[in-house]
Amino acid sequence: MNPSLITFIIAFILIALVASFILNYRKMKKTPVVEDSDKIKRLTDQNFEHQIKSGITLVDFWATWCMPCKIMAPILNDLSEVLTGNASVGKLDVDKNKAASAKYGVRSIPTLILFKNGKEINRFVGVKTKDFLLKEIQKVQ
Repeated sequence: MNPSLITFIIAFILIALVASFILNYRKMKKTPVVEDSDKIKRLTDQNFEHQIKSGITLVDFWATWCMPCKIMAPILNDLSEVLTGNASVGKLDVDKNKAASAKYGVRSIPTLILFKNGKEINRFVGVKTKDFLLKEIQKVQ
C-alpha cells in the first residue's frame, strides 16, 4: 500500500476521534444537574455517622463536576422511591465533605458504599443500574 495513503487514513481517523471527543465533551458539560428526591438523605461530615448508624444506607460519594455522578442522580432518585423498610439512599458531596470521604478511602467517584448499621458491607465504583443496586441492598436486608 502507498505510504502516503496510509498516512492520510491514519490522520483522518485521528481527526475524527478528536472531533468526536470534543463534541461529546461539550454535550456532557451541558448535561443538567438533576434535583435529588426528597427521600434521599443529604449527608455531611457532621451528620454522616448519625445518618448511617441504623438500618441500611447506600451512600453516593459524588461531586457536581463529575459526569458519571450526574448520570447516577436519576438512578438514585428512582431507587430511593422504591426502597421500603429500613433501607435508604444518601448522598455526600466529596468536595464539601472531605473528612468522610477520606475516612472511607474514596479515591474515585462516583463511589457507592452500602452500610448496614454503620458498618461498610460493600462498595461499588462507577455507574450502576437501579436493578443492580436494588439486588445488592436486598442481599443485606
